[in-house]
Amino acid sequence: MRNVKIAVVESDGTVRDFIVNLLTYCVNRHVLSFEEGQSAWAYFKEHDDVDIIMLEVGLPGMNGLDILGKVKELDPEKVCVAMSANPADEAAARNLGADAFLAKPFDMDDLFNVVQSFVAKDDKPSGDIAKK
Repeated sequence: MRNVKIAVVESDGTVRDFIVNLLTYCVNRHVLSFEEGQSAWAYFKEHDDVDIIMLEVGLPGMNGLDILGKVKELDPEKVCVAMSANPADEAAARNLGADAFLAKPFDMDDLFNVVQSFVAKDDKPSGDIAKK
């Protein structure tokens, strides 16, 4: 299996650290983290090395929905997982092409299951990713 790279874009340091630590140490993945949307988008525009992007919808400044729309425009097959405490954000995220939605607060199992579902699909020869 190739090494899947995951980007976490989350403004809350505690939540960001939780996600990064879980994915790095429990799922054994290479993880990039961003505190705000503008720097994340700058990275995504210049690099195509991230397989899964986890986006907080309510980022200050350039929010997660803005980034999601731009990423999907650039690469419609890029896996994007939207995260929000507001259930109403799910419909907006899905309309922009989110492949999954994590309702905050989520636990370790929720996060693990969502990520593993995409990592497992990455092992298959087909590039198709089913909507969650």
